[in-house]
Amino acid sequence: MTWRILRQIARVGTISEPAPEPAPAGAASADPAVEAIHRDILAVLGRAVAIRAVDAGSCNGCELEMHALSNPYYNIEGMGIRFVASPRHADLLLVTGPVSAHMEAAVRRTWEAVPGPKRVVAVGDCGCTGGVFGESYASRGRVANVLPVAVEVIGCPPPPLEILRGILAALR
Repeated sequence: MTWRILRQIARVGTISEPAPEPAPAGAASADPAVEAIHRDILAVLGRAVAIRAVDAGSCNGCELEMHALSNPYYNIEGMGIRFVASPRHADLLLVTGPVSAHMEAAVRRTWEAVPGPKRVVAVGDCGCTGGVFGESYASRGRVANVLPVAVEVIGCPPPPLEILRGILAALR
């Protein structure tokens, strides 16, 4: 079995795309809209911003889009925005999903641990409206039912650029 695979590899060779060409010096590395938002954030803050993300009961679609913010295309860390593990180091809370009954106390404790001035951004349709879950014995519904929300970023899930715009709106 192993020899057959090795012979096939030797016969076929490497099948892949060539590496991308490096960008010329001075060329824009990302979307102009992303760069404009980065400039606005640094103009508003003049420093870095630390974000604590809290999943209050989501399907993880919004988290995937938030993680995309850390990839090289958006490069938020390169512009002074970073996600932190402790709410005590955060300036801003990003909350996704409807607040489940089991997460309500944790979300409130996280909010209380963030030093002031503090803001909450509700991300995704579930965080903004309760989504398909609504309010029930197991769900408190939208984030605004539990915490004071400064900005709502709608979408299921919202694209990373909209999340970035929501962060900027909350900082203003």
